[in-house]
Amino acid sequence: MKILLTGTTGYIGQRLLPVLLNEGHNVICCTRDKKRFNAARYNSHQLKVITVDFLDKSSLMSIPEDIDAAYYLIHSMSASIDDFEKLEKESALNFIERIEQTNVRQVIYLSGIVNNEKLSKHLSSRKAVEEILSRGSYHLTTLRAAIIVGSGSASFEIIRDLVEKLPVMVAPRWVNTKSQPVAIRNVIQFLKGILLKKDTYDRSFDIGGPDILSYKEMLIKFAKIRKLKRRIFVVPVMTPKLSSYWLFFITSTSYKLAVNLVNSMKVEATCSENDLQAILDIDLISYEDAVSLAFDKIEQQEVLSSWTDALNSQLKKNGISGLIEVPSYGCFTDKRVAEVSDEDVVLNRIWTIGGQNGWYYASWLLELRGFIDKVFGGVGLRRGRKSNFDISPGDSIDFWRVLLADRGEKRLLLYAEMKLPGEAWLEFKIMDGKLYQTSTFRPLGLWGRIYWYSVLPFHSIIFRGMIRKISN
Repeated sequence: MKILLTGTTGYIGQRLLPVLLNEGHNVICCTRDKKRFNAARYNSHQLKVITVDFLDKSSLMSIPEDIDAAYYLIHSMSASIDDFEKLEKESALNFIERIEQTNVRQVIYLSGIVNNEKLSKHLSSRKAVEEILSRGSYHLTTLRAAIIVGSGSASFEIIRDLVEKLPVMVAPRWVNTKSQPVAIRNVIQFLKGILLKKDTYDRSFDIGGPDILSYKEMLIKFAKIRKLKRRIFVVPVMTPKLSSYWLFFITSTSYKLAVNLVNSMKVEATCSENDLQAILDIDLISYEDAVSLAFDKIEQQEVLSSWTDALNSQLKKNGISGLIEVPSYGCFTDKRVAEVSDEDVVLNRIWTIGGQNGWYYASWLLELRGFIDKVFGGVGLRRGRKSNFDISPGDSIDFWRVLLADRGEKRLLLYAEMKLPGEAWLEFKIMDGKLYQTSTFRPLGLWGRIYWYSVLPFHSIIFRGMIRKISN
């Protein structure tokens, strides 16, 4: 069968794609920027990648007409606090207009549990998208999930940060809200199982694990698995805004995502009864087993996708292709060159930079910069990296985004996602027995120039020490 996969570079899309390929399907992957998608990673002749921006109607014409089914896995929760509802509706309307012109028989949509009368903006938007998608002449099947537990998922990483960093937590009231967490493995089984299955046509199903737990219970169980003793005190005075800041500063999540998550966490999300599990004969994984499985993947360096794969608004606007040509006019640069005796050793150091390995020199200055960035609403250093060894375009490394990672060319190019009065690039390249390290900053107005000169002494210390440590 020929399957259209949207949200290809998202958390779910990256997990579902290899499963569909292994099932023998021909998969058409939609991505805004082909440079961000590493097709070689899958090594499959059944895979085709097309450039599609669902906010640009004209780009949807690249979707072929001879598709059998489509997965709609698009959402904008981490991109905006106020505009994501509008963006999601516009994307859905554009999608349905084009998909109606194809031979598609079924559209599969992954949404959130919407059983409460009062919903957050995020869940209301998901419900609105479902209503838009239901207008088509094809068969719509909707899966509604609450918290998804898996290595790299936003919910998992937030709980992990809270448990491992805070022996005592003073938590807001929403930690008593009930939810029905579901393992990422089960989510993928459900998504695969309903594909062109007539029993599921024109129906919606809540999917969850076997446990109904409050967020507090999830935190306690998580701590037990990690063999940590944790105390949680619930206070009634913490407003949603304060709760968002609490999540933002303690965990690696962005402020925009924290706001949307907090608003959703106040809404109970438990499953309505349905027969989907019986139809597909799926064994549900408990919350504790799901957490243990996630840590197995982390320890084995097999995290396929992460919530940090979502791009910020600047990168979504320009795309990786639009930023990969490093500017020179009107820019400040810090260029350094060092002789290298073993290019392979140096290349491995470059490929393992950031995250747990740090930046090789004056890491405390970078940690201070990350803290300052977090205070001003930036991403900080807590995102780390998905793998300690592998890098692909679109990956995050602390407060940088990978634009280009070519081992054959021995070149790594990063783009800064910290709060800056301008734009910044950091490039490493090995050529003719030398390591070239270049930092480029394109200032925005007077404040950009003031910023560059104010941090120049620190840059001199960091970049001089960094190239020395990497090249030796």
